[in-house]
Amino acid sequence: MTQTTIQGPNPAGTQVVAPENPVKKLLSNQQFILLVVWIAMVVVFTLLNRIFFSVGVAENILADWGPLVLIACGELFVVISGGIDLSVGAVVGFSGVISALVMKSMYSSGISAWPTLAVGIGVCIGVGLLIGLINSLLINYARLVPFIATLVTLGACSGLSLVITKGAPIMGGPPEAIALSPAWIGPFSKPVLVVIVIVGVLWAFLHKARFGRYTYALGSNPFATRAAGINVKRHIAKVYMLSGALAGLAGFFFYLRLGGGSPTSGYGSELDAIAAVVIGGAALTGGVGRISGTVLGALILTTVTSGLIIVGVDPQWKRVVVAVLIAIAATLQALRKTEGGAS
Repeated sequence: MTQTTIQGPNPAGTQVVAPENPVKKLLSNQQFILLVVWIAMVVVFTLLNRIFFSVGVAENILADWGPLVLIACGELFVVISGGIDLSVGAVVGFSGVISALVMKSMYSSGISAWPTLAVGIGVCIGVGLLIGLINSLLINYARLVPFIATLVTLGACSGLSLVITKGAPIMGGPPEAIALSPAWIGPFSKPVLVVIVIVGVLWAFLHKARFGRYTYALGSNPFATRAAGINVKRHIAKVYMLSGALAGLAGFFFYLRLGGGSPTSGYGSELDAIAAVVIGGAALTGGVGRISGTVLGALILTTVTSGLIIVGVDPQWKRVVVAVLIAIAATLQALRKTEGGAS
């Protein structure tokens, strides 16, 4: 905790240490500000339409939040490491399509639903890992900057998804898949509860494990990280493969909701993921970011979408609201840097 030393006359001639104002500290905490913003959104949308404050709407918000927070958390690891991953939205659709084809083949061959779904989730994660590996190879060995490398895989995955499906969703898998999507406990479905557990594991990896320390170090100073004996190329590969795996997992989440694999299911998700990361307080320059901020950022985005629809506003206004939130988040980061430099 930051403390201020006040020197003045006192009998013992010692220094008097005054603790930092707790209110000021709380107001400077971006996660607290995001929580207040989200609560304010809920209140405003509820006042405009009381239907918003219902279990059904909460279920819909959480169903949208589940895949977005998975993609955003993967993006967060990449951003903290000093990179960017534009391919995550395309990986969502591509992994869902490949998994749907595999599950359709298995189910039509007489294999029961649950083994088929288990293989399907493995295929989604495997496809994501492969695309993440390709991204890291392009960055580490082809010497492409992350923006270009992931833009390449974005185009390739999007194109392949459309070529394979001819633009139509792949159906014919186990009907039990879509039965998992309805709420199970309150507004929480079984897939959403699994996502919450995964986010908890990711929090531990980022904030308590060596993997997270290496990720922060890489984004803060890659030269010092290399000098410290850390294999930078290997860690970059791990970070991008993690991002790809989480995007693939989000593809399976979409499969469960739709009952099939759609090539456009992740369309635009990369922009929403980056928005959630930035709104959550991560710096695109690397070295800064927290899972809690990204979780709240994703929740704010899905709340805005549902709220605008329910109150009868064109949901395209979401882009305007998101732009304002990003501008505010970036301004707060700049102000904190300025204050830190001044002190």
